[in-house]
Amino acid sequence: MNFSSKLLEDAVAEFSKLPGVGQKTALRLVLHLLKQDRAEVDRFSGAISNLRNNIQFCQTCHNISDHVVCEICTAPKRDRGLICVVEDTRDVMAVENTNQYNGLYHVLGGLISPMDGIGPSDLEVDTLVERLKENEVREVIFALSATMEGDTTIFYLNKRLKSYNITISTIARGIAFGGELEYVDELTLGRSIATRVPYENSLSR
Repeated sequence: MNFSSKLLEDAVAEFSKLPGVGQKTALRLVLHLLKQDRAEVDRFSGAISNLRNNIQFCQTCHNISDHVVCEICTAPKRDRGLICVVEDTRDVMAVENTNQYNGLYHVLGGLISPMDGIGPSDLEVDTLVERLKENEVREVIFALSATMEGDTTIFYLNKRLKSYNITISTIARGIAFGGELEYVDELTLGRSIATRVPYENSLSR
C-alpha cells in the first residue's frame, strides 16, 4: 500500500497491530479520525493513554478495575458464597450481561495450553485456592470456553479444589465444543449458568 504521507503510514501501521484489523480497515479508521475535530481526536487518544497508564487489576478476583478492589467484589448485594471462574474480563462481561448470576468472579488470565507454553503457574490459580481458605465459599462454578484448553484447565482446577468442602460445578453444555464463551449469545449462556451441573457428572456425558 502506497501512502502519500509518512504520518499517515505510521498511524495506519499502529492501527494494523490491533486484533482483526487489516491495513484497509486501519486506513479507513485513520481517515475517519482525520475528519473529526481535533478535540474529538484528543479525547480519543487521551482515553487510550489514560486506560493504559491508570488501569488496575482487582487484587481479589483479577478483573480489570479502576480501583484496587473492583466494584463487583465490593458490592454488598453479591452472593459471596459463589465464585465463577472465567478466563478473562471479556467473560466476566458476558456472564454479567445474562443477568442470571449474582456471585463473585475469579479471572484466571488465560487457559492451560502446553502447546503455547502456558501452564498452571502462569494463571491465577494459587490466589483462587487462597480465596477458598479465607472465605466462606460454598460453590465454585467453572465457566470456561468449551475447548480442549478449557477442558484441560477445568480438569486441573478440579484436582486442586476437590479437597475443599465446596460444590464444584460447570456450566451446562448448551455451548458447542470449540465455542469461545464471549461469543455465546446471552440467552444460551444464561441458561447454561442457571442449569449448571456438578463437574463430576459432566465427565460422564
